[in-house]
Amino acid sequence: MSAIDKCFAQLKKSGRKAFIPFITAGDPSLAMTAQLLQRLDAAGSAIGEVGIPYSDPIADGPVIQASYTRALRAGVKLDGIFDCIRTVKPTLSMPLVTMVSYAIIYRRGLERFIDDAKAAGFDGAIVPDLLVEESEAVRQACTARDFNLIQLVTPTTTRERMLRIAESSSGFIYFVSVTGITGERTELPPGLLDQVSWLRERTQVPICIGFGISRTEHVKLLAPVADGLIVGSAIVRRYADASDPQAALNQVDELARELIAAL
Repeated sequence: MSAIDKCFAQLKKSGRKAFIPFITAGDPSLAMTAQLLQRLDAAGSAIGEVGIPYSDPIADGPVIQASYTRALRAGVKLDGIFDCIRTVKPTLSMPLVTMVSYAIIYRRGLERFIDDAKAAGFDGAIVPDLLVEESEAVRQACTARDFNLIQLVTPTTTRERMLRIAESSSGFIYFVSVTGITGERTELPPGLLDQVSWLRERTQVPICIGFGISRTEHVKLLAPVADGLIVGSAIVRRYADASDPQAALNQVDELARELIAAL
């Protein structure tokens, strides 16, 4: 049983849901990445998601795209990210997953990437540009190393394909709430609750909803049907817009605690 599996088992036993914050590695610095993870962990986050900057992100909106650009311009490299996580992970109680393009995995080599990521302290990976039809080799390599492969379903995914994705996912399923890119939204689409509920009845893999979640009303609406909620752009914007590092930490901490309380 992986650290993520244990996390969801503990949450279920206590009747709680997972709050999963996203931050970009190296934005504004790797030192701040470590501090943000520590603050989010202390606030009560269940799992931390760390984005590996990529020059051509697949589904990220302007806030996260800008954070990737800043990190890349600052010279952030994959090995530096792994070193950062290796240093901070022993101070955290929450498991960590990485959001990473398959292009980065492919360039390093599948087995080497998983080995390096796990040695650094990651417990799983979300690979947004990995099609389920092409994921078997990745799934097998992850399973052999007790490393979770978290795959995505979207509002336009057919029900047959949802089930196939659920069967090949571990840790949790990332349910994309909207058709489009990441970013804060005022409203979530009608029919989302029914879609998640349908899949919830057909898989034992936890389902976590992401994209567009930024308000307490979103959290209260989605919590009954989800095992967890993922918040990215709202958090990245808080620390990107802050006047100084301490203000950034405080604003992220405040948002996390507000959303966790609603959850």
